[in-house]
Amino acid sequence: MDNHIIDINATILQALEQLNSLTDGVMTLIVTDTEGCVRGTMTDGDIRRALLRGASLQSPAGEAAHKDFAFTGPDTPVDRIKEARLKGIRLLPVIDCDGKLVRALDLTQVETILPLSAILMAGGKGERLRPLTLTTPKPLLEIDGMPIIDYNVRNLSRAGITDVTVTTRYLADQIISHFSRPVFGIDVKCVVEEQPLGTIGAASLISRPDDGDTLVMNSDLLTTLSLEEMFLLHKAEKADVTIAAIPYSVSVPYAILATDGRRVKSLEEKPTYSYYANAGIYIFSNRLLNSISPSTPTDAPELIEKAISDGGKVVFFPIDGTWIDIGSPADFRHAEELMRHHRAMGRF
Repeated sequence: MDNHIIDINATILQALEQLNSLTDGVMTLIVTDTEGCVRGTMTDGDIRRALLRGASLQSPAGEAAHKDFAFTGPDTPVDRIKEARLKGIRLLPVIDCDGKLVRALDLTQVETILPLSAILMAGGKGERLRPLTLTTPKPLLEIDGMPIIDYNVRNLSRAGITDVTVTTRYLADQIISHFSRPVFGIDVKCVVEEQPLGTIGAASLISRPDDGDTLVMNSDLLTTLSLEEMFLLHKAEKADVTIAAIPYSVSVPYAILATDGRRVKSLEEKPTYSYYANAGIYIFSNRLLNSISPSTPTDAPELIEKAISDGGKVVFFPIDGTWIDIGSPADFRHAEELMRHHRAMGRF
């Protein structure tokens, strides 16, 4: 982002020339002094207002700098980044306690910086999608020209999550080869299950500190859920586990009897019951993940039930948007159609 940094003693003309040379669409400069401290930000509009106040093209850039600028600290609190993004700010300076520039967040590329690591589960055989998965692992099947798992890696990248591990078993060499190079700027790590470890047991193969949280999700689903909002709920609730959930309705095509013994108290004609279903996306406290017995088959519901029985706090986050579990050829075709639509609209 050096091309977005300008010295406070440069001229306004030089600032205009630098803005004109930008090619990434983020038309903002960060004004710093000789010590590297941030003194303001600058856009074309700031320069126009400075010229109207009487500044000249040879005046110092500092005269046009916007002094009351948005910024965040090195800990990059999620709520502050969200506030800046909602205000339409596209370049957010990250400043240390001495006022020096640490980095600049391009909020057109990264929506937030979530303090999470991530595990993508990719060990399954995808048997319901055969013959497509006979020679290709399900996460590498392409939807509208991109592997399923890469949609999820891109979502992690946009959420500022860079510590990503994929657990794999079936056709593991193909997945390892796929991630031998960065994907959406992330150096994805891979671990191989030598034996089946259930839907979450492979998390025991990954070392992590007891403090903090980890996002765990199936790698073969597509979703537009907001990882930012899910994380903010997880922290606000001080939860041990947050489960992403999708609304699920069951319609009964008969009249249902409400009974007391053999006595019928009422009939309800063709009722519909609404529930929330597990979407296969979780935020776990690291402490809970570290309680998994090494190399022991463990399913996610089992670990969650343990957390509940031990007095832990488990909450759910309703998904408002797209969620597709690609479990059948019909799901696969639907996902292709939906992704073409989303990508045409710039949503995915």
